[in-house]
Amino acid sequence: LKMGIIDVNGSKTRACLEYVPDIHVGQYTIVHAGFALKIIDEEEAAESLKLWQELIESGAFQPDEELPSRESL
Repeated sequence: LKMGIIDVNGSKTRACLEYVPDIHVGQYTIVHAGFALKIIDEEEAAESLKLWQELIESGAFQPDEELPSRESL
C-alpha cells in the first residue's frame, strides 16, 4: 500500500494514500480511519480546521476525553 506521513495540526501520523494517488507534498486531504480519502483545496482545509477549533473551544468536544465503554451505553 502507498503510505505517507501526514500532519494534523502539528501531530504527525501515517495514512494510506491509495485513494488519492495524485496527492503531493503540501496538499490537503480528508483522512478517516487512517485513509486519505479526498484531496481538498487550501480554502476548504482552512474552513474545516476552523470548524474543528470552534467545536473544541465550545466544550462540546474534548479531543482527549475518554469515551464511555460500550457496556455503559
